[in-house]
Amino acid sequence: MLAEISNRCETVEECYEFMLAYAAQGLPSDQGSKSGGEVRVFLQRAVKALTGLAETCAMAVKEESLEPAAKYAAFFAVLDRDARDSLAAIDLVLAQPAISSQLIDNLNASIHLRALLTDLFLVDEIVRKQDKAAAQVVTSEGE
Repeated sequence: MLAEISNRCETVEECYEFMLAYAAQGLPSDQGSKSGGEVRVFLQRAVKALTGLAETCAMAVKEESLEPAAKYAAFFAVLDRDARDSLAAIDLVLAQPAISSQLIDNLNASIHLRALLTDLFLVDEIVRKQDKAAAQVVTSEGE
C-alpha cells in the first residue's frame, strides 16, 4: 500500500514537471506538437493518481498501524480537500478543446495545485520513512 501511495505521488509530481516545461513552450494549443499530444495524457494520469488518494492513505495508516492515527486522519482530510480542488481545476482544463501553454501556466499557478503538491511532498516523505523503517525491521528479524 505504501508503494502505491509513493507511485501516485510520483505520477502527480511528474505531471507538474511536464506542465512546467509545457507552459514554457508558448504553444497556442495542444494540437500539432509532440508535447501537446502528451499534455492530456499527463493530466489524465494525474487525475487517476489523485482519485481516492486520501482513502488509500487512510487504509495504509490502518494496515501499517501508524500512530497517532488521529493526526494522520486530520491531515488526510486536508489532502482530500486539496486533491478534490485540484481535480476540479484539472478536469476543467481537460474539458477545453485546446490546451495552450498559457492555460497550463495558469493551472500551475493555482493555489489549489500548489497546496496539493506540498501535501504530496509531505506524504511521500513520510511514506519513504515508513518503508525504510519496515525494511530495517525485516532485516533485523532475519539476522
